[in-house]
Amino acid sequence: MSLVDDAIRIRVNAHAPYSGFKVGAAIRTPSGRVFTGVNVENAAYPEGTCAEAGAIAAMVAAGETEIAAMAVVGDAPAPVTPCGGCRQKIAEFAPRGVVVTMANLAGDRLEMKIEALLPYAFAKAQMEG
Repeated sequence: MSLVDDAIRIRVNAHAPYSGFKVGAAIRTPSGRVFTGVNVENAAYPEGTCAEAGAIAAMVAAGETEIAAMAVVGDAPAPVTPCGGCRQKIAEFAPRGVVVTMANLAGDRLEMKIEALLPYAFAKAQMEG
């Protein structure tokens, strides 16, 4: 099963009663483990959690800290891309060269390396004056 398949499978569990826009995300770590996440909305819309953030939180909670590959899927006319905040979250755990696959339910895909998805990402090195 591919990461896109994992993201499609988990997407149905998203909690999106306000926008109706369900998103699924799947991460593979260097150890081969896969972690998934879904977007979770709440009544204080648009406050909520993105699918990418949920998958990252599951990965970190399990003791892993590096993304080897990632997929994000939603039902849209074009492949669904992570929001700006999630791009920064992904960049925190994805070394240069990691491919993020963005897809939709129609089978369209867009693949980008993290450094192309978020050029000039803010990093820990910038805080080490």
